[in-house]
Amino acid sequence: MPRPRSHTPDQLAAAALSVIDRDGLSGLSMRAVATELGTSPMALYRYVPGREELEALVVELVLSGVDSTPPPPGPWPGRITVLARRLRDAMSAHPDTLALSLTHRHRSPSGLRWSETVLGVLTEAGVEAEDRVIALRALIAYVLGATQLERLGPLAGPGTTAIAGLPAEEFPYMTATARDARSVSQEREFEGGLNLLLRGLA
Repeated sequence: MPRPRSHTPDQLAAAALSVIDRDGLSGLSMRAVATELGTSPMALYRYVPGREELEALVVELVLSGVDSTPPPPGPWPGRITVLARRLRDAMSAHPDTLALSLTHRHRSPSGLRWSETVLGVLTEAGVEAEDRVIALRALIAYVLGATQLERLGPLAGPGTTAIAGLPAEEFPYMTATARDARSVSQEREFEGGLNLLLRGLA
């Protein structure tokens, strides 16, 4: 008779997410999660067949925090902006899971519900067929890419300072833009880029 399980999928996902938040994605392993749970690595295989399934559980845990309720009626760009902000907020809380969300989002019910809501808004706006495919992919790419860029290359970071200090005669546009970038907040950067994307989709 098999031994009764003492850990739920949510507990496994929470333990794995704790490891990722603390040690980064490279620190995630069956052994690390087992240690987090106070059990042995071999015992962990009673719950999940391997790391891939563990990653999928983490993605679902993170994306379960995204509200997929359709925004109130109104112009579709504003409704899409609300949905994009919701996804960004969830991913920003756990930035080391961004890569996992790309490879496992099709296995996350919460992620699929968010995409379904986005597609509903786009369809109501008259976006159909291939344009709708491209619009959804572009939106996901922007939100995840912008969130990653905010973390790894923020405008307020040392990279901007280094660019501003380049020889102006060789990089006149880069140095001037870097100086201007210092006054751009993360919110303004995200909202501005999203607005440009939505204007293009329109």
